[in-house]
Amino acid sequence: MGMRFKEAWELMKQGAAVKLPSWAGYWCLDAKGETIMMHTKDDEVLDIRQTDRPFYTFSNIASDEWQIADKKNCPMLGGEAVFGFGEAIKYLKRGFKVARKGWNGKKQYIQLASGISYKTSTGDIVNCEHDAIGNMAVAFVGTSGVQMGWLASQADMLAEDWMFAE
Repeated sequence: MGMRFKEAWELMKQGAAVKLPSWAGYWCLDAKGETIMMHTKDDEVLDIRQTDRPFYTFSNIASDEWQIADKKNCPMLGGEAVFGFGEAIKYLKRGFKVARKGWNGKKQYIQLASGISYKTSTGDIVNCEHDAIGNMAVAFVGTSGVQMGWLASQADMLAEDWMFAE
């Protein structure tokens, strides 16, 4: 579905705007075709040479998920940024809330929970620790409360309509 930066670069040289699936903004060449202009989600336009986060910028360049930015997939151009489950997991691990576009209830999302503990029937507080997964779980926050240890369905894992939740 996506392309490598080499292909995105060739499209930019032809006048296209490109983005990664989760981005609200996009990259394109300046009017003279001399540098990449980064149009950010915050409505800023920066010359790529002005980045104060070179490691992040280079990791984006290394991605093979580049796509043409258009009015359907780019919020800065009037569309919506959606991505697959793999990207959703990546963003969960970075502390973001994500949700399926198709989920019925408003304000439903999942997020990574840590510091998990529970109270036993005798009133003892047990802090959950596991050698393989530590002290984390995916929490589903819905209209009826929080469900710890949410499990994705096959439909959730195969969906391409994941997005950032508010």
